Amino acid sequence: MVKFLDLVAQYESIKVDVDAAIARVIGNAAFIGGPDLKSFESEFAAFQEAEHCIGVANGTDAIEIAIEALDLPANSEILVPANSFIASSEAVTRAGHRVVFCEADAISYTIDLADAERRITPKTGAIIAVHLYGHPCDMTGLMELAGRHNLKVIEDCAQAHGAEIDGRRIGAVGHIGTFSFYPGKNLGAYGDGGAILTNDADLARRSRMIANHGRIDKYDHQFEGRNSRLDGLQAAILRAKLPHLQSWIDRRNAIGQRYLSGLAGTDGLTLPSIKQNVRHAFHLFVVRTAHRDALQGWLKQQGIDSGVHYPIALPDLAAYDYLRSDNTPTLASEFAPTLLSLPMGEHLSDADVDQVIAAVRAFQP
Repeated sequence: MVKFLDLVAQYESIKVDVDAAIARVIGNAAFIGGPDLKSFESEFAAFQEAEHCIGVANGTDAIEIAIEALDLPANSEILVPANSFIASSEAVTRAGHRVVFCEADAISYTIDLADAERRITPKTGAIIAVHLYGHPCDMTGLMELAGRHNLKVIEDCAQAHGAEIDGRRIGAVGHIGTFSFYPGKNLGAYGDGGAILTNDADLARRSRMIANHGRIDKYDHQFEGRNSRLDGLQAAILRAKLPHLQSWIDRRNAIGQRYLSGLAGTDGLTLPSIKQNVRHAFHLFVVRTAHRDALQGWLKQQGIDSGVHYPIALPDLAAYDYLRSDNTPTLASEFAPTLLSLPMGEHLSDADVDQVIAAVRAFQP
């Protein structure tokens, strides 16, 4: 069996470090806050080349808190790419604003800047840049667009830990960035977890207060916030994993290049494209084929796991029936039935990758 993801194998490879981290937190009873959380925030900020990091309970909370910290006018419109997980859009609504879906770029699957600009109105307050599958958005173009229209940029980096654009790590290129540490991410906890990054000290302070009941000191509540904290155990586990992240990303890139070379020219298969100025994080390796379900079934017969990210474009979900109009983006909807994610991760050997390549090339629709 070629597994899509193998977290047990990952644990076994760093077992000594992880076990020591867990034992340290239990021994100190530092379950909420504590030295491991403080150290992880500092270390992850340094890794992502950001000035401030705030650990929170999960990646969805991170987006919602980031939006709230921006203090936009009530019911502002926030642009969201149509191809993403619902966390990118539900955070907008739950923060009291209105989602406006944009087309996805046909090359990187990230937000189409030309379409985004067409959808800007006087009510638009921000743009969410989802670095989908690990490929960074065009942040240079996006920040220029945002600057011309006085908009804020939120980076949704849930799938792009360590990704780079123009030699710079994503996450603090925009005004504020968010991360998920869901177990299957490139840097995953052993439960839920998330973080907010920014280079703006005021945004960092406000985000930290929102996540901790609107306070800085224990009983000094400046406003009503929420309880959304990255716990000490998860922070310690993430600290144990962080020194390995760069090598894991390097391995993911090597696997991605092996796929690209081995699958080049396969009839009916569209491979991912990588823009020249980016460092892909390869959270996922996503191909397109009109025979997606049949290919997925064939791979299963060959003992190869695969996944679909995402089977329904955001504007087509029942949750967003109220937003549907003649101006609804269509490209993500066209892509949705064709997307297939091949196995990706540092657990794969070259032989595993070659087995996947051979199986895909042998597929007969």
